Amino acid sequence: MFALKIENQPVHLPLLKEKKVSLSIKREDLIHPLISGNKYRKLKYNILEAKSQHFDTLLTFGGAYSNHIAATAYAGKLSGIQTIGVIRGDELAVKWHENSTLKLASTHGMRFKFVDRRAYRDKEKPEFLNGLKEEFGQYYMLPEGGTNTLAIRGCEEILTHEDACFEYICCAVGTGGTLSGIVNASNPEQQVLGFPAVKGNFLNEDIRKFVRKENWTLKTEYHFGGYAKVSRELIAFINDFQRETHISLDPIYTGKMLFGLFEMIRNDYFLAGTKILAVHTGGLQGISGMNKILEKKNLPLIAV
Repeated sequence: MFALKIENQPVHLPLLKEKKVSLSIKREDLIHPLISGNKYRKLKYNILEAKSQHFDTLLTFGGAYSNHIAATAYAGKLSGIQTIGVIRGDELAVKWHENSTLKLASTHGMRFKFVDRRAYRDKEKPEFLNGLKEEFGQYYMLPEGGTNTLAIRGCEEILTHEDACFEYICCAVGTGGTLSGIVNASNPEQQVLGFPAVKGNFLNEDIRKFVRKENWTLKTEYHFGGYAKVSRELIAFINDFQRETHISLDPIYTGKMLFGLFEMIRNDYFLAGTKILAVHTGGLQGISGMNKILEKKNLPLIAV
């Protein structure tokens, strides 16, 4: 979609100096304000495939603040492909204009279908998909979160030969696609640590469908109660990190990953001299929506 030049930004903080550990952030968030990080990687080959099959419409799924929904809408606009978002929560049908992510996606041409949460759970069943085809005609389907074989192929391009010097590669985990691509592209002697943003151990099986190596581990202690759940402690960490490094973090994925990583560093998980690369998977567009929720709960806001 456009040329990339991604840099690894070293982080200089007192804890890292104390523990004699080096950390760099792969700034995938700087790819594009909307198609940033892993969303660009996942969409790249899927859009090429949709065009090669002569589809003029992409259809995908997501929640009210989905980075994937926002990215797909803009990528479709850039590529000249129509987009449809099947959105979880039929109550949003009358108030979606109040939602920053959906409003942004609509501005870029995405049409919406709002479904109740029970029906949304059946979104992969043939009868549900056939109903969508009757309503919208033929479409190229992207799964929720964008993870499929072509998405993983794109995520395999996150690591480059220059990253071979790192002993640990860390990234946040949603559906497991980004981690799978990173594992496939990693060297056997590197360790890949994934930090799930959701509860449960089902991701292990999902990831094993796509990876060919065993040099990866999921650190499941840092989901903060589940997807899109945050705490004062997490918000304080994100804001402190932004102030000290000038790197903004989203609260759903990368913020939780780096919180967990710094806890592990503090607790001497890594040997002195270890070189760590953390992948910033973007998602910053969702901060404004999260801040509206935090404001209603009288919680501190997240810095951008």
